[in-house]
Amino acid sequence: MSQGVEFNRLMLEMRSMQMEAMARPKVAPAPAEIGAPSFSDMLGQAVNKVNETQQAAGQLAEAFEIGKSGVDITDVMIASQKASVSFQAVTQVRNKLVQAYQDIMQMPV
Repeated sequence: MSQGVEFNRLMLEMRSMQMEAMARPKVAPAPAEIGAPSFSDMLGQAVNKVNETQQAAGQLAEAFEIGKSGVDITDVMIASQKASVSFQAVTQVRNKLVQAYQDIMQMPV
């Protein structure tokens, strides 16, 4: 029952955010600021961050396996799950980008 309540609350928040976004006046996009990161830079940084997370989880797991003191199994599992979730998120973003590209390429000219 709690999942239904959480889902309903999430949907209400999303709808309120949608209404706020629709109520805002439309303005032309400002020219890119000097030094503002591009989309490709931000995507590259996100991929690098996921890679760092996976490497840190691997190092922590290896330290636990060799019996290094101060490394707890809970820390290893948490790091492993963080790496897994971040990889899944990047994979989903990639899938959405590929789908958007395919949709654009299939548009009639």
